[in-house]
Amino acid sequence: MKKIFVLGASALQVPAIKNAKEKGLYVYALDYDPEAVGIAYADEFLCISTIDKEAVLEAAKKYEPDYIMTSTSDMPVRCAAWVNEQLGKKADIAYEDAICATDKVHMRRRMKEKNVPVPEFHVVDSFEDFKEAASLIGTRFVSKPADNAASRGVVLVDLSSKQEVLEGIGADFSDNMSDEAFYKAIYEYSKGYSRGGEVLVEEFMEGPEVSVESITVEGESHIITITDKMVTEVPFFVETGHTEPSRLPLDVQEDIRNVALKAIAALGVKNGPTHTEIKVTKSGAKLVEIAARLGGDFITSRLVPLSTGVDMIDCQLSSTLGETVNWQSTKSCGSAIRFIFADDKEDTKEQVIKSIDGIEEAKKMPGVAEVVMTKKAGDLAGNLTNSGDRYGHVIATGKDAEEAARNAEAAVKKIVIVKTDK
Repeated sequence: MKKIFVLGASALQVPAIKNAKEKGLYVYALDYDPEAVGIAYADEFLCISTIDKEAVLEAAKKYEPDYIMTSTSDMPVRCAAWVNEQLGKKADIAYEDAICATDKVHMRRRMKEKNVPVPEFHVVDSFEDFKEAASLIGTRFVSKPADNAASRGVVLVDLSSKQEVLEGIGADFSDNMSDEAFYKAIYEYSKGYSRGGEVLVEEFMEGPEVSVESITVEGESHIITITDKMVTEVPFFVETGHTEPSRLPLDVQEDIRNVALKAIAALGVKNGPTHTEIKVTKSGAKLVEIAARLGGDFITSRLVPLSTGVDMIDCQLSSTLGETVNWQSTKSCGSAIRFIFADDKEDTKEQVIKSIDGIEEAKKMPGVAEVVMTKKAGDLAGNLTNSGDRYGHVIATGKDAEEAARNAEAAVKKIVIVKTDK
């Protein structure tokens, strides 16, 4: 029996673990969390951090897996690429390119060099450089750590909304606060989430945001679908929903496809999935980020199969195993996910969830495929600053994107979350 290392055992990695089992592989799930939900579906669990490449390599030499892969997480992409290279195994992406895919600074520089449309950006590692970058871009820009994900440390900086921005990141505000003190708080916040200490200061791009789900087979990339994204803006960028297929005009979608394909080529992906985030600005589509992995937020695990019939998890594993990759769509309908979260206008910092009602009613609504709550009574009812602050989600289908979106939103309205003071 052939063996595989799946780097990661969180809920988002479970479909990959299950798929590998269905293909007859002996599955080792690796994760730093000894209580990760995916452990129950694997043959064996190794309590190893998925970003500790030396430890993963040592384990690979001991257990001798035939394949090493990850599914929906950014940093394990680096680890898998490095370990595969060290062992002389086939890699979907070179380690050098994997760094580009997981470090925003490397990514921005590579894309600019390859003439992929990107926003104006500056890389800083000191507060003085941060202030200078801010003066070059203007009074409204984005500050983010160079090497993190899930909206951690990402802030929309706006001098006209100091109080709102600082309250959002839990920093102190005063009426007579100087611009320098304001920028200092932002810089420290973003830097605090940066593993390497670098912060990216970049142009704020206005316009609709989408993600492009693609599979590359022997260097040829195939776009499966374009997903419309719902993202908070001021002061954070947290995804609150996704809808497929995109409802943007066809000429705009063609521009998006061109930018995505150009970015995939610039990244150097040989095989496997990519998840490309793009903003549609007044001057055309521009790259936000590209990841050499499957899309998270249940996009590729649930939405893509529901709307296109394509099982991208199976596509990735088939590519890893050297099998035929079935990337062609078999149906055309709509799917949508809507996340449940605290209203941004609410001050929930000092509250906990008292009860959650209406879940069974939501499940019975038309088109609903799934209702999952990730928080429960007694958990903190925090404001929405990153993906971990969301309470749960609803996934729904429909004959098209519009109907799927309506079905998901109607189901969300059935769920009532009661909060109380701590």
